[in-house]
Amino acid sequence: MTFLLDEIALATARLAEAGVPSPRTDAEEIAAFVHGVRRSELHNVTDSEFDALFWEGIARREAREPLQHITGRAYFRYLSLEVGPGVFVPRPETEVVAGWAIERLREMDVASPVVVDLGTGSGAIALSIAQEIALATVHAVEVDPDAYRWAKRNILEHGQGRVHLHPEDLADALPELNGQVDLVISNPPYIPPGAIPRDPEVRDYDPRRALYGSGSDGLDEVRAVERTARRLLRPGGFVAVEHADEQGTPVYLIFPEDNGWRDVRSRQDLTRRDRFVTARFGQE
Repeated sequence: MTFLLDEIALATARLAEAGVPSPRTDAEEIAAFVHGVRRSELHNVTDSEFDALFWEGIARREAREPLQHITGRAYFRYLSLEVGPGVFVPRPETEVVAGWAIERLREMDVASPVVVDLGTGSGAIALSIAQEIALATVHAVEVDPDAYRWAKRNILEHGQGRVHLHPEDLADALPELNGQVDLVISNPPYIPPGAIPRDPEVRDYDPRRALYGSGSDGLDEVRAVERTARRLLRPGGFVAVEHADEQGTPVYLIFPEDNGWRDVRSRQDLTRRDRFVTARFGQE
């Protein structure tokens, strides 16, 4: 065993004691980042090549700084995205939401679907759709200037000219597309004011504007997504909106039949918790 692998074992124990959910993976990711190799190549790092900056990264992770802030990268579906302070780090739960949208787009009888991602953050959802739906045109909306800068960097790297970034508020975005959009998707802020996220990585590092929704229940931004989707979607178009696991019923009720919504469904993530609501607009 090499010196680096020995140090990774020690670091794993430290991270586990600090309550990090995936200590071995995180220790290896930090080691790979510091030494400029893939995780599968860590055994090739010689003892003389060991970089003590590894332990600086471990100390940051031990303090529950997000792994993605340490490495500067977040992995989302088939993408590696730049992230850091000022932008929400995309989570695996959101990959399920994006996957549902991608499946619906593949099923549509539309040659070049138009998609709107409201509150794009790092651009994870918008870029995944553009990557996996070859002829889609994707509009990514982000009003926060810090998040907008991160999205712009990722779109320049991965957008392939088909993701268009707009510095607009999700409540009144893109009036020029009214009635022309095939799918609207959003992971808006939805944590109620006064609630405290359980995970330190979320509570202490993700931007508050991306976390905390307005209104007593935190769902005013979801209500804004409903109104905007109703305005943007063509008849038969779809909407998908993420929420906290205990908000399935209240978000479901935000999409009533009286507003033209059909086939409203609460859908679950991989842990079988309510995670997002989908609906189809204005078509029997």
